Amino acid sequence: MRITTNFLLKKSKKRNNETYPIYIRCTLDGQRIELSTGVYVDKNNWDDTRKRVDSKDYNAKILNAQLAKIVGEINDIYNQLEALGDNFDINTIKERITGSTKHYLLVFFEKVLKSIESRVGHDYVYGTYKHYKTTLNRVKQFIKETYKKEDVVLNKIDYKFIDTFDTYLKVNFNMLPNSAGKYHKQLKKVLMDAVSMNLIDKNPYSEFTIKRYPGNRDYLTLNEVLTIEKKNFEINRVGIVRDVFVFACYTGLSYSDIFNLSKEHIVKGNDGGKWIIIDRNKTDVRCRIPLLPKAEEILDKYANFPSNASIGKLLPVNSNQKMNAYLKEIADICNIYKKLTMHVARHTFATSITLEQGVPIETVSKMLGHNSITTTQIYGRIVDAKISRDMKDLRSKLTQ
Repeated sequence: MRITTNFLLKKSKKRNNETYPIYIRCTLDGQRIELSTGVYVDKNNWDDTRKRVDSKDYNAKILNAQLAKIVGEINDIYNQLEALGDNFDINTIKERITGSTKHYLLVFFEKVLKSIESRVGHDYVYGTYKHYKTTLNRVKQFIKETYKKEDVVLNKIDYKFIDTFDTYLKVNFNMLPNSAGKYHKQLKKVLMDAVSMNLIDKNPYSEFTIKRYPGNRDYLTLNEVLTIEKKNFEINRVGIVRDVFVFACYTGLSYSDIFNLSKEHIVKGNDGGKWIIIDRNKTDVRCRIPLLPKAEEILDKYANFPSNASIGKLLPVNSNQKMNAYLKEIADICNIYKKLTMHVARHTFATSITLEQGVPIETVSKMLGHNSITTTQIYGRIVDAKISRDMKDLRSKLTQ
């Protein structure tokens, strides 16, 4: 797309000698900038239709030549940038014209996003790229609606900008602190990259606290898992989704890891039993999970299933969206009044299947593929049944 230019008389910037500055407006790919040309005229000598100094001004010829020269310089800069084949936008042209070295938030964020996209499948997963892209779009919207600008200079971002963004997310999108915190986390990382590249002196998030609160994470009791296990579903595809969900309850694997699960991930352990050893898709941290009998039964059931055996996968897994839709149906049929998702199965493994049964949290942490037990504590809650059992043991000791 070609760059377009247009002149306008800034009537809001009248000088003491009753003259007004002429600005040039440049537009490229929907973005625009306005720059002073350094030319001043009486408003009566400006032809607003033809966008030039009227011939009534005796200096009209000289002034119009100055304006034409500025247009020529802008077009030359545009042509040079295009010939180089590098990515550029209207702010790049502005920097070339003014000789400034300003760096802009959205321009830099775009570069970070492209870097993440190029590394998907290496040290990033596609889901992370999607989250950053969503955050970029939200920041764009925030800047446009709050500041009436297309972008903001990086070194102008301060505590007030971050705090206003926080309020914008919570008020305009009815976000709770934990949801808003996800956007802050990614913007903070982008600004930290800017610090590392010496584009700004410090990260404004150093003065802003991202507030997070423990959330209520649904999980199933062991009885609820057994109810789903034993239910006979007349529709085959619903039964398949049930089996995949139950498999997740007994392994703690996420949707993406079950989707990618293949024969190479099943190995014989030192104990002689079968283990799942897989690097988590989200974090690349290795999980080592001994296969419980019910999980092994499900793998055996689908060992020769046509839709997944041909591509080397162990289970027939639908899209996450379809899985969650069927899980809602399964919850209704089984009279379970919780919102079932594949992540609920992971919580269930951490609570009802392992911690409640006395498996140490360090062991659970390793099986879930967490780097820190602190993360596991978010998933694994000490449920009422375990508290009751522990107190029963304590009473027994105290009465001896």
